Amino acid sequence: MWAAAPLLLLLPVLWRLWRRGAAPLEPAGRAVLITGCDSGFGHLLALRLHRLGFTVFAGCLCPGGEGARRLQREAAAGAGRLRVLRLDVTRARDVLAAKELVLSHLPERGFWGLVNNAGISTFGETGWLSMEKYEKFADVNLLGSIRTTLAFLPLLRKYKGRIVFMSSIIAYFSLGNGIYSMTKAAIEKFCDALRLEMKKFGVRVCIIQPGNYARSTKIQPPVSAEEIWNELSEEEKAVYNKEYVQERANFFNSILSEGSTNGNEVVDAMVDALTSPAPKARYMVAKLKEKALVFVCALFPTVVMDSILSYALSKVKLA
Repeated sequence: MWAAAPLLLLLPVLWRLWRRGAAPLEPAGRAVLITGCDSGFGHLLALRLHRLGFTVFAGCLCPGGEGARRLQREAAAGAGRLRVLRLDVTRARDVLAAKELVLSHLPERGFWGLVNNAGISTFGETGWLSMEKYEKFADVNLLGSIRTTLAFLPLLRKYKGRIVFMSSIIAYFSLGNGIYSMTKAAIEKFCDALRLEMKKFGVRVCIIQPGNYARSTKIQPPVSAEEIWNELSEEEKAVYNKEYVQERANFFNSILSEGSTNGNEVVDAMVDALTSPAPKARYMVAKLKEKALVFVCALFPTVVMDSILSYALSKVKLA
């Protein structure tokens, strides 16, 4: 058994060398559907893939919004290779309409990729959020991705395509947005099952795990302590106080302010997942300290990670 250990250590190196030497994918004549293209990573990816030569179906929640209009201007100069469509991933009829549009405008090489990028985020301790909010987050971030995946699986199997899911390093730990962490952890497990099941069909499933890119997207604007306080139930107000909520909001906003502004780093990973002859199962795009937190969370006992996060929160006291 020990004799095989050096070979196992060499496998990742050999795999990387093979990836570099393999021929890249030819984008022309291949279609990709992206959800959540109004802004952020989805918007940037739609523009990038279009310029690379893909046929792009850009799903937008608000087809009349600024982001959709920018994509439509791009489409006007693209010989019909970029189409903007209304797509609310929580509505089955929107997903069905998207599938019908794709089927009626498939290019010669068929349907190559589905990018489940649409998502929402918020801030708040567990008891601060209503059950309706939990249901909404599950519907958008988790069930929305599942809904689109199930609809397009037959096409993806037929053309041996790719499915890309937007997760986050927050799938491993939480610092004030447990509701978001919950949905990302769930989508990771959905992907793990799907990835193994799709191998026999030649379909690749990839997960993108960005670190803090809050300043590159509109998914999480700065939070308002006043708004949070006003939405708390009377039971929660009896436990907490405005000063505590303000301190927690300040702490969370300070984290957001440190976010990277270079969203193209994440888009590079998404493009690789769609075009590489040997895509990775997971692409972690994060700062070294963020990767270190994930490493601790994955390999050390829970008590170690709890101690680190508790220390980070220790300056925020409940009076």
